[in-house]
Amino acid sequence: MEEDCCATQLIDAKGQFNAEGLQNFMNKVKLADCGLSYAVVSIMGPQSSGKSTLMNHLFYTNFREMDAYKGRSQTTKGIWIAKCVGIEPCTVAMDLEGTDGRERGEDDTTFEKQSALFALAISDIVMINMWCHDIGREQAANKPLLKIVFQVMMRLFSPRKTTLLFVIRDKTKIWDAIPKPQAHKNTPFDEFFNVVITALSSYEEKEEKFKEEVAQLRQRFFHSISPGGLAGDRRGVVPASGFSFSAQQIWKVIKENKDLDLPAHKIMVATVRCEEISNEKLRRLTSDKGWLELEAAVQAGPVSGFGKRLSSILEAYFSEYDMEAVYFDEGVRNAKRKQLESKALDLVHPTYSTLLGHLHSKALESFKNKLEQSLIKGEGFAASVRTCTGSCMLEFDQGWADATIRQANWDASKVREKLLRDVDAHASSVRSAKLSEMMANYEKQLALALTEPVESLLEAGQKDAWASIRKLLKRETQVAVSKFSATIAGFELDQATLDKMMQDLRDYARSLVEKKARVDAGKVLIHMKDRFSTVFNHDNDSLPRVWTGKEDIRTITKDARSAALKLLSVMAAIRLDEKPDKIENLLFSSLMDSTLTVPSSQNRSVRAPTDPLASSTWEEVSPKDTLITPVQCKSLWRQFKAETEYTVSQAISAQEAFRKSNNWLPPPWAILAMIVLGFNEFMLLLRNPLYLMILFIVFLLLKALWVQMDIGRELQRGTLSGLLSISSRFVPTMMNLLRRVAEQAQGRPTPERERPRPSYSLTSQGFRFYAPWPKPVSCTAESSESSNNISSTESGVEYSSTGLMHRRTTNTQEAEFSS
Repeated sequence: MEEDCCATQLIDAKGQFNAEGLQNFMNKVKLADCGLSYAVVSIMGPQSSGKSTLMNHLFYTNFREMDAYKGRSQTTKGIWIAKCVGIEPCTVAMDLEGTDGRERGEDDTTFEKQSALFALAISDIVMINMWCHDIGREQAANKPLLKIVFQVMMRLFSPRKTTLLFVIRDKTKIWDAIPKPQAHKNTPFDEFFNVVITALSSYEEKEEKFKEEVAQLRQRFFHSISPGGLAGDRRGVVPASGFSFSAQQIWKVIKENKDLDLPAHKIMVATVRCEEISNEKLRRLTSDKGWLELEAAVQAGPVSGFGKRLSSILEAYFSEYDMEAVYFDEGVRNAKRKQLESKALDLVHPTYSTLLGHLHSKALESFKNKLEQSLIKGEGFAASVRTCTGSCMLEFDQGWADATIRQANWDASKVREKLLRDVDAHASSVRSAKLSEMMANYEKQLALALTEPVESLLEAGQKDAWASIRKLLKRETQVAVSKFSATIAGFELDQATLDKMMQDLRDYARSLVEKKARVDAGKVLIHMKDRFSTVFNHDNDSLPRVWTGKEDIRTITKDARSAALKLLSVMAAIRLDEKPDKIENLLFSSLMDSTLTVPSSQNRSVRAPTDPLASSTWEEVSPKDTLITPVQCKSLWRQFKAETEYTVSQAISAQEAFRKSNNWLPPPWAILAMIVLGFNEFMLLLRNPLYLMILFIVFLLLKALWVQMDIGRELQRGTLSGLLSISSRFVPTMMNLLRRVAEQAQGRPTPERERPRPSYSLTSQGFRFYAPWPKPVSCTAESSESSNNISSTESGVEYSSTGLMHRRTTNTQEAEFSS
């Protein structure tokens, strides 16, 4: 809490009043400014009964609390005060030292009586903190103390009505038994006190319920001095400014009163002697060999006959006490015997609790093992749980009955309930694990059955792709749900849970398809380019195209782009609900030429003035099912066209190169001119056959040079670079030819060269065109991996080489082509 409670020790353990501390406390909380609008709440009760803990939870104070791990001992010494945080009006909480503490001893009860009387004198509300099992006891319930306090309260002070908030069985007996002055002989109890009874749960066993009940009790302290409040009819209230002086004077009067009802000698002797006998029997019980052996045995595990053995030990010591204390005062004797019984049972109760813990653990472990074995045998889960639960609970009940002792009516129902909860929790855990494992297996089967087929259908991009996907999803989901329902029949799940699990499996299958669609939609541009490349570079028979110049590149390009656009329309949205849409029509009408025929629509309307793709949503398609928005489709299409135009330009260049490579004859007009202008030379050759022989020899020489130097291939690399290469090789090639001619003329064989001369079939030439992505496209002759022979059946060109593959490459400038 942000507000400070300003806890201060008002009276120390020796009875010294802290006047300076009280004044500082009043200054900090500004108590003097409250007038009569303040209240004082105090608490009294046995030591270690949880007074400070209750006050801290009730009023948000920070009184020191007992550390249970260090044992029960005195925590609050003297009297402490603090401000109740958040309570209106200003309320002062007072925490008293516990009564019946061993630190002061039984004989030194003066401070207990003085502090109790002080609390009654200055408090508007006094809380009597009592344990439920102390109700009806003489000393533990503070009956003697209350008798003296009530008597001296009337003798020393003017009547002041105080509210007592405590749990007590019969309040009238204490009041009637005390001697009263003549003036108050017939004064009723209600004249001096208001009695309020409340009950709280155990803080250690039911902490949350305890806090809830304390919170409810806290509300009763708000406006406690108002009419109808806890202290609504109080009298004789001291103004807040005089609280410090009044408290000092009250304590002074209490300290000076020497006749504060000391017990009679007989009662005192009986009390002391019975206490000694009780302590001696308890001490002997603590060191009893039989008890120590039994306690050690229980620490190791369950002990058969525990209840009978322990009951016998306790009964022996209780009988000895009765024999030795038989001549003392009956009331004191019985009270001390009850005290002995209480302490003895407190001594053995931890061991009893340990034994119950062993029984709990053993029964739970037995349940786990039996359930596991039953499931291994293939028995139904629900039936196995019922059988194993009944077996383990019977085992615990038998152990509990064996551990019961006669002297105590201890209830083990809470441990049994906890065992039942743990059994249910383990069964639920196993059930959840089994169901999760089954669900995971069927989800895995669905993933195997759906992922690759869905991916294949999406990449195919056919018009009925989503119809096929829906059919596939429905079929595989029905199969999985049917098998799953049969598998979990042994769990006997309620219909709601069963329906939910079935729906979860269906939802998983659907989400699997949607997830795959989203992943593929993210790679749609790659799929579009692959589809374009497949359609563009392959004919109807799926054979690679050879660009011979006869192909209609414009039509082929439109078909390829149309196929890519269909794929884009398929991946633009998820269509698992069989709802019609106009995505394909809209994309074709907006992105393709109006002359292109679309299978889904033969009639196209005139493009609207506004761009239908300038939107982030599709008509009749929900946003959650949208994979690619219209504006994204438009952007992807622009990028797609830009990245595929290079392929088209390469095809055009390949056709041009093919035409040039097959056009060796001059134009017809040139041939006619040559015939007319060369008529005389032609006639000269006819008249002189020697010229024909010379021309034939020159032709053979030029043909040999052409083949030897591969002039056609060199010129294909470029005119300038080809001429330079030919000129650099002309002289060596010419000398090589002359040498071979001379050698053959002399009759010597010609040795084979390291690189054999290729043979050509000079009929026609053809080129095949390939456009892999994203490398530049080149026109190459198709190679055979087995023989390294390059041939073109369409053009009739055949290249043969034993160790090399001849390649023709045409580097052309990119041509612009758009549909």
